[in-house]
Amino acid sequence: MKITSPATNRPAEATDANRATNQVALIGNPNSGKTALFNLLTGANFKVGNYPGVTVEKKSGWLKGHKILLQDLPGAYSLSPKSLDEKVTVDLVQSWRVTDQRPKAVVVVLDATNLTRNLFLTLQILEMGVPAIVVLNMMDEVRKQNIRIDPALLQKRLDAYAVIPASAKTGEGIPEIIKAIVAAPPIDEKHIPTPRLKLSDEQIAPLGEVIHYLEARSHSAAPPPLVDSLRMVADDGYREQNYPALSESEQTDLQEKIEQARKNFAEKSIEFSALESAGRYAYINKHLSQTYSDEAVSAVSFSEKVDSIISHTVWGPLILLFVLGFIFNTIFSWAEYPMGWIESAVEWLAVTVSGLLPEGVIQSLLVDGIIVGVGNVVVFLPQIILLIFFLSLLEDSGYITRMAFILDRLMNKLGLQGKAVLPMLSGFACAIPAIMASRTIENWRDRLITILLIPLMSCTARLPVYILLISAFVPQKTFLGFIQLQALVLMGMYFLGFFTAVIISLLIKHLVPQKTISHFVMELPPYRVPMFRSVWMKVYNSGKLFLVNAGSIILAISIILWFLASYPTPNENGEVSSASQVEQSYAGQLGKMIEPVIEPLGFDWKIGVGIIASFAAREVMVSTLATIYNIEAEDDEDIVPLVEAMRNETHPDGRPVYTLLTALSLLVFFVYAAQCMATFAIVKRETNSWRWPLVMIFYMTALAYVASLIVYQGGLLLGVGA
Repeated sequence: MKITSPATNRPAEATDANRATNQVALIGNPNSGKTALFNLLTGANFKVGNYPGVTVEKKSGWLKGHKILLQDLPGAYSLSPKSLDEKVTVDLVQSWRVTDQRPKAVVVVLDATNLTRNLFLTLQILEMGVPAIVVLNMMDEVRKQNIRIDPALLQKRLDAYAVIPASAKTGEGIPEIIKAIVAAPPIDEKHIPTPRLKLSDEQIAPLGEVIHYLEARSHSAAPPPLVDSLRMVADDGYREQNYPALSESEQTDLQEKIEQARKNFAEKSIEFSALESAGRYAYINKHLSQTYSDEAVSAVSFSEKVDSIISHTVWGPLILLFVLGFIFNTIFSWAEYPMGWIESAVEWLAVTVSGLLPEGVIQSLLVDGIIVGVGNVVVFLPQIILLIFFLSLLEDSGYITRMAFILDRLMNKLGLQGKAVLPMLSGFACAIPAIMASRTIENWRDRLITILLIPLMSCTARLPVYILLISAFVPQKTFLGFIQLQALVLMGMYFLGFFTAVIISLLIKHLVPQKTISHFVMELPPYRVPMFRSVWMKVYNSGKLFLVNAGSIILAISIILWFLASYPTPNENGEVSSASQVEQSYAGQLGKMIEPVIEPLGFDWKIGVGIIASFAAREVMVSTLATIYNIEAEDDEDIVPLVEAMRNETHPDGRPVYTLLTALSLLVFFVYAAQCMATFAIVKRETNSWRWPLVMIFYMTALAYVASLIVYQGGLLLGVGA
C-alpha cells in the first residue's frame, strides 16, 4: 500500500505499524462533492465536476497540518458494486473486516439536498464499526432550497461519531471536519454494530439458519450477520469473497443453507434480491425522516424548469448545436489577439538570438530547432485554454450530463451503451482520463468498445494541427454576421470523430449482437454555478501540461528533427540551396522514402516527416513543419510565419504544394490516426493486454489512410482544389 509524504504529497511507503492508525477513507455517492472536499482538506488539486464518475480510482493526500492520510474513493451508491470504479470502493470497505486493515475513521460525504438517497450508503458504512464522520455537503444549496436539517438529531439517530454541515464551495465546515478526524476515538472492537434496516419477522425468518451459521463462524468484525446473510442470498459471489477463511466443508454447508433460504423466500413469495434495499429505505423513513424535510422536493426545482427546455426532444439538440457552435466560434475570434502576441514574441526572440550569435551550428540549433520549433506550438496555447475553459464550465454547471442525455437517444439506437457518452465527451479534453472513466460501465463488452472508440474523439493535442491547417487554407468567411466558416470546419472535425465512433458501434452491434440488454440510468445533477477554483485549476493544469509537453517532448523532438534536417551537410563543391540541403538530409531521405505511400493522400515528404514525428505527440506535427521551413530559409528575411510559408510553398511548375483539398485530407487523417503512445499504454493497463492497443493502432491507422484517400482522390475527381 502507498501513502504520500506530508512534505511533497507524493507516494511513500507505509509501514505495518502506521498503516491502520493514520488513514481515513472519504466515501460517498457519485457527485456528492467528495473530491472537492478532499482538495480542501489536503490542499490537492484533483479534478472535480458536476457529474458522476469523475473519480474512478483511489487518490491519496495528507490532511493539512497532520500526518493522517486521506483516501478519496470512487463514488458508490451501495456496497453491492455494479461497476469497476464502485468495486474499488467496496473492496476497500470489505477489507475492514480484518482488524489491522481498519482505518482511523471514515468520512461519509452526503449531498445534503438529497439525503434520502445518500443515507442508504451511509447506513451500510455505519455497520462496519469504524468511527464515522458524516459530512452534510452542499449546505449552501440546502439553504437556498429551504430544506430543513437537524444535524444534532440526525447524529443521534444514526449513532454516528459526528455529523458536520459543510460546503466545499464556500469552505464551510472544513475546520470542524479536520478537528473531528484528528480527535476520532479508537475503534471499539468489542462493539457489535446494529443492523440499520427495518424488516418484518416474516422477511427475516427464511434467513434463520444462515444467520445462526454466520454468528457461530464469522471471522470478521463487521457487518452484522443479518446483513451478510441478505447479501449472500442475493449475490453468489459475496460468500467466497468475504468469507475465504471458511474451510471447504464449511463453504459447502453455508451454500446449502443459502439455497434453502432462497427456497424459503420463494415459498413465501418474497423477492429476496431487493430485500436489503427495501429494509434500508424502510429504516430511513421510520427513524431518520424526522431529521430533515423534503418539502422542497415536491416543488418543481429550477433545474427541472430549465431541463424542460434544455433536454427537450427538439429544442435540446438545437441548443446543443448552438452551444458547441459558440464555443468553436470563440476559439477563433477570442484567441486571435493573444495568438498574435505570442507569434510576434517568438519572431522577435528568433531575430534577437540570430543577431546576438554568429552564424553556425549553435545559432541554427537555438533559432531553427528550439525557438521556432517550440514557439510555433506554444502559439496555440490561448485556443487550448479557451477550449478547456468552456469544457470546465459545461462540466461544473451540470450541462455536460444533459449533453450525454441528449446524445444517448441517438447512441442507444445505434448500439453504443448509454454510459459511454460521458467518457467519450471527456475524450474531447484528453483520451487518458476518459478511458479510465469507462470503468463506470458495468458490461465488459460495452466497456471495451468504448475504450477502443474514445481515441476517435478529437483531444486538445489535435487542436494545434486543426487550427494551423484551417487558418492557412479555409477562407475567413462569415455567415449571418457572426458564424465563421473556419469555426464550422473545426466543429465538423469534432463531429466527424464522434459520429464515426457511433457508426463503428452500429457495425459492431450487427456483427456481434449483445447477449444482454444494458439500461442507461444516469442522475442529472442540479445546475450549479461553477466554482472559480475548480475552473481555474482545470485551465491552469491543462495549460501547464501543454507547456510542459512543449518544454519536454516537443523540445526534444524539435532538437532531434533539427539534427535530422540539418545533416548530412552537402559536399563543399558547388552551391546548394537551403531547400535542397534539407531535402537531402536524413529527414528529407526519410520523408522521400514514405512519400510514395502518402502521395495518393495529397501529402508530400515534409508532411510525411511530420506524421512520423507526431506519434510522440500530435502537436509535434506543427513544430516539425516549422523547423523544416525555418532551416530552408536562406536568411532571416526569408523567415515567415508557418501559415504563410505553407501557403507560399509551390512545385517547380508554380502549382501550390498545399491546397484546400490537401488541408482537408490532412485534417481527416488527424481525426482518425492513432498517434499517442500514452493512450496505448493506458489501454494496455485497463484491458490488461497488448492485444487491444495493437487493434486500436491498426484500425485507426487504416481508417485514417482510407478516409484521407477518399477525401483527396474524390476531391480531385470532382475538380476540387485543382
